[in-house]
Amino acid sequence: MDADEIAAGRARWQARYDAARKRDADFTTLSGLTVDPVYGPPEGVAYPGFERIGWPGEFPYTRGLYPTGYRGRTWTIRQFAGFGNAQQTNERYRMILGAGGGGLSVAFDMPTLMGRDSDDPQSLGEVGHCGVAIDSAADMEVLFDGIDLAGVTTSMTISGPAVPVFCMYLVAAERQGADLSRLDGTLQTDIFKEYIAQKEWLFDPEPHLRLIGDLMEYCARQIPKYKPLSVSGYHIREAGATAAQELAYTLADGFGYVELGLSRGLDVNVFAPGLSFFFDSHVDFFEEIAKFRAARRIWARWLRDVYGATSEKALWLKFHTQTAGVSLTAQQPVNNVVRTAVEALAAVLGGTNSLHTNALDETLALPTDESAEIALRTQQVLMEETGVTNVADPLGGAWYVEALTDRIEAEAEEIFARIRQLGGDGPHQIGPMTSGILRGIEDGWFTGHIAESAFAYQQALEKGEKKIVGVNCHTATVAKELEILRISHEVELEQRRVLAERKAARDDAAVKAAVQRMVEVSRTGENMIPAMLDAVRAEATLGEICDALRGEWGVHREPARF
Repeated sequence: MDADEIAAGRARWQARYDAARKRDADFTTLSGLTVDPVYGPPEGVAYPGFERIGWPGEFPYTRGLYPTGYRGRTWTIRQFAGFGNAQQTNERYRMILGAGGGGLSVAFDMPTLMGRDSDDPQSLGEVGHCGVAIDSAADMEVLFDGIDLAGVTTSMTISGPAVPVFCMYLVAAERQGADLSRLDGTLQTDIFKEYIAQKEWLFDPEPHLRLIGDLMEYCARQIPKYKPLSVSGYHIREAGATAAQELAYTLADGFGYVELGLSRGLDVNVFAPGLSFFFDSHVDFFEEIAKFRAARRIWARWLRDVYGATSEKALWLKFHTQTAGVSLTAQQPVNNVVRTAVEALAAVLGGTNSLHTNALDETLALPTDESAEIALRTQQVLMEETGVTNVADPLGGAWYVEALTDRIEAEAEEIFARIRQLGGDGPHQIGPMTSGILRGIEDGWFTGHIAESAFAYQQALEKGEKKIVGVNCHTATVAKELEILRISHEVELEQRRVLAERKAARDDAAVKAAVQRMVEVSRTGENMIPAMLDAVRAEATLGEICDALRGEWGVHREPARF
């Protein structure tokens, strides 16, 4: 790019920056030096390839979505939390919000993630252990008691039974008197990554895609600020994928959901802004920064050039980041504070829109109040003390960072081409990327490549080529054993007791009629969300709703592979 084009870009950026709202904050260094809100090539100097880097708030968004960077708005501190019953988790949420957290992120227990009630025989011993137990809308009311759902953004990390859980969230908001059209938050809903990595599905892919399509339609028309899909690379990376695989598989899944929306006749400029992303931030500092920058660039280009989006917001890749749980070690767990801080800093320098920092004890158990506070304070130290919010994309133009961004982007593009080849030449009712994803799931293509990457890394660890402090190097320690949070068996007994009381007090005939009506709607082309909401209002439980749909659609069984 020649010097005149670069100067014109800077002028465009300056006009947008001047017009944008900025925080009332001190944007000088610790020593009081004034810094510019963004940096670029020296005036009058050409920079070959600068169109791939650009300016913050301008296509291809390599340097961020907003001309102000974090001077306009800092990232949202959104700590992922949930354990025991709804009352216990509500207390943790109040602590997080009271300590400066900007949003909530709900972790559900395994029965809830699998669409089963706490009194289901398959739930025995699992209730409240890896997240909060939610059986009905009444639990959701308790979960958010005293928290204004119309005033707090709420993320819910659940995919298989995401739609009925979302309906419970809506009913809880209704019972607060909230205007549902004003709700803002994110539902994960990403079923592709379940087949690829996490394995928490209910049905075969097609019924799940039916529900997701209905949800996208409903939110686009009824709750425009709510994001019905958070396309997740986090679990793909945690399963052992490389950074490029995480990026490519996640964005490919996102393209699949774009094709789903288009197949429903939705306007890409209307529904695409409701798609968000969820990435892992691992411990290789510069690789992660490059991954995030490449992600924005790829998404913007594909949405514009492949899927025909014309509005700016439809080209924006907004993402939440969680530090890498898989990087935490049980050995010398206090070292995890350092790992988490480095990973969080990479996410911030990569331009994340919201962030969760893991607690030091999460490799052993759910976080204690103290370790959860340390995790929260880690973000606040970065935000308030380090100066990282002063300049947009401060590493932009660095030779290593730009080369790594280009390399990860190129690897991702090669993977996209292979996924589309998996779908063959024939048309698919949703789209070509979707066809390739479904074939890759069926053939074990994704899981096979992730397994190969995980095996290669494990071999490198065992040979000592890769190092983990406290595990295969620097193993001597004076650290003492941690006190960890333990979930009492009484939580499960109490949850089952309360559930039995609620079932006894409700109108069973109304519940059965509402659930049956929902099943009847599932046999038509009608949107299922209103009928599911009616079932939830009647206090149908999560297990009852999901079991009715299992009876209609069957269950997914992953083929055995050797």
